[in-house]
Amino acid sequence: MRELNHLSEIFNNYDTFIIDLWGVMHNGISLNSKAMEALKNLENNSKKIVFLSNAPRPSFKVINFLLKMGMDEKYLSSVMTSGEAAMHAINLNKFGKTFFHLGPPRDTSVFDKVKHNITNIEDCDFILCTGLFDDYEDNLDYYKSFLKRHISKKFVCTNPDLTVHRGNKEELCAGSVAKIFEDLGGKVSYFGKPHPEVYNLCFSNNEKTLAIGDNLRTDIQGANNLNLDCIFITDGVHREELNKNTNLNDLSKKYNVKIDFFQKELTW
Repeated sequence: MRELNHLSEIFNNYDTFIIDLWGVMHNGISLNSKAMEALKNLENNSKKIVFLSNAPRPSFKVINFLLKMGMDEKYLSSVMTSGEAAMHAINLNKFGKTFFHLGPPRDTSVFDKVKHNITNIEDCDFILCTGLFDDYEDNLDYYKSFLKRHISKKFVCTNPDLTVHRGNKEELCAGSVAKIFEDLGGKVSYFGKPHPEVYNLCFSNNEKTLAIGDNLRTDIQGANNLNLDCIFITDGVHREELNKNTNLNDLSKKYNVKIDFFQKELTW
């Protein structure tokens, strides 16, 4: 594990850069200026840039979100989301036809083409989880009681992340509800990092690829699963754990991951 002061020290060793969005390029509110400088330099050096996000929405929604933040469209030719991957499977009825949507109304775009198949939780073929209900966005106990009678259902999670930071505020993600479902004895089908399928949509085996992300469970574990080199961004999902005098070696052992490089924030 090596602290990397500047991405410019190693970038020539790679053809393709798989970059996480939330926690690396932005904090949910504004773009990270240092990360944007790194992006500009990668682009100037004709490197392939792929944004890979565990957003539970189709890629075009994330692209629109980034454009509103002020990111130049020229950086957005390759954007893949867990929601996009899930949407394809849902449209093909991979888990059955009828489903119950567990998540906020803002995530309905992921099933827009099959919205006529939505039903109640008792009658559905599968539960489609994109996040938490708006009325219970901080109350995980609610989901324990809500789901305990339905653990025989198929459960599809479109965002394996447990939490994310919007600015300085931590928010729960769909992965937290999926974990409860598993703890109750149910089985979950995940879309997104760290699962290899979503990476196969981003690059081929002959590309020298570097993965960059702030989440050890998803970004770094995903890189490990595919034997990719990685940079761990420390001022992201795990910032509070690291602020509690937990050193990086202990943190990597806790999550059972290998970290090649680390930076506080992506810096050219």
